[in-house]
Formats: sequence, C-alpha cells, structure tokens
Amino acid sequence: MRRRASTTLSAALLATLTLSSCAGSNTAAGDPGSSPTAPGKPAPVAKPSVPLTSAALAGRLLDETDLGQGYTRKPETDSSRDDVTVIGCPALENLGGDAAAGGNLDFPNSAKATFAYTRGTDSEVAEELYSDTEDKLGPGTKTVFKAMTSCPIYQVVVGDAPIAVATQKLPAPALGDEAWSQLLTFTAGGRDTVMKQTAVRAGSVLVVVSGSPALVDTHLTRAVDKARG
Repeated sequence: MRRRASTTLSAALLATLTLSSCAGSNTAAGDPGSSPTAPGKPAPVAKPSVPLTSAALAGRLLDETDLGQGYTRKPETDSSRDDVTVIGCPALENLGGDAAAGGNLDFPNSAKATFAYTRGTDSEVAEELYSDTEDKLGPGTKTVFKAMTSCPIYQVVVGDAPIAVATQKLPAPALGDEAWSQLLTFTAGGRDTVMKQTAVRAGSVLVVVSGSPALVDTHLTRAVDKARG
C-alpha cells in the first residue's frame, strides 16, 4: 500500500526530521530544616505550561553564537510541492508523508533552523521547536517515533527520487519530561547518510535535534536548556 501526501520537507531525509520549554520547572531547595510547604497546607499543584507562539519559539532556537565556530545557518528551502510516498511501513503510511519524511509535525506553533558545519568535515545539524498543550505534544510525538521505529527498513519516494530508510531505536537521554531517540540511515544514489534524531519534551515545548550523530550529542543539552527559556 502506498500513501501520497503533499509535504513541506525539512532537511529531514538528508539531515533533519521532525517531529519544549516553557515548562520544566526547577524547585530550589530550601535552607536545612526549612519546609517548602507550611504544616497543614497541601503541596502546590504545578500548572500546565502554556503553549508558545511560533515567534517565541524562533527566539529560543540555537544560533551561531551558541554553536561556536565553523557553523553557518542554511536558508530554509521550500519543498511544499514535493510529493512523498511511503512504501513498506503500514504504521507510517497511516500517518502520511509529513511524518514519514520528517516534514512539519501536526502541532500549531513551530520554528526551525539548519546549520552546516564545515570545520574539518561537511556535516549538518538541525533544530526544530514545536509547541502545543502537553496532552497533545507528548502523545503526538510518541506516535510518530513509535511508527518510525516500528519498521526497521522501508522506502520513501520524494518526488521521483527513491530513498531507502533503515531505523534503529536508541536509548532516550535523561532530559525533559519525555524523550525519544533514533538512528536513521538513508540510502540514495548509492550513498548512505547516517542521521541521529532526538526529541525532548519539556512542558509545552518539543525540541528536536537531528543530523550528524556527533553534532546532535554535542548540542542537544544546550538546545533543551535554551528552549526552556
């Protein structure tokens, strides 16, 4: 079975996929012997964090200053006219081309940036931020990652170009409220491209960092910290 969908591709199939921060609240410890809650009073209940606008998310993206020397931000490309066909993975076929190929996820507010790293090697790292209510952001991201790792091998056709995709679920980092990680290998034109993708939800913001595995590991924590605001 094939499913065809019009999608706005991020650098995903070759450098980024996509699938949080106004949320994680850190409670400072009180002085020894003190109690954060007065006797007889119930502990305060944390309020759900409010989704951020796309403009607010854009201000929390990593930039060249955060990344260091050797990084150049790439202009965003418009691939909205590309058709994406998923072959050989029913779970992804049901989601449609956007999720399968790493296009825009179905969350109302988003921002993204892709950087080329040319210091010693030609690699890329991309960051995408999404925001929605927590009861939608977490389950929605989990569904996409579960679908992508449910099929070890499948094929995506972007326009007329076939791309073989192999996926491997990775241990999630101990960051944020929820986290997911996977390793993807794209094969096209006889060339393999390996990409790591890690998503971290912190409250109402989802941070997705994709690209060269080493670069993802290097910048993930900083991306999550900045997204928290």
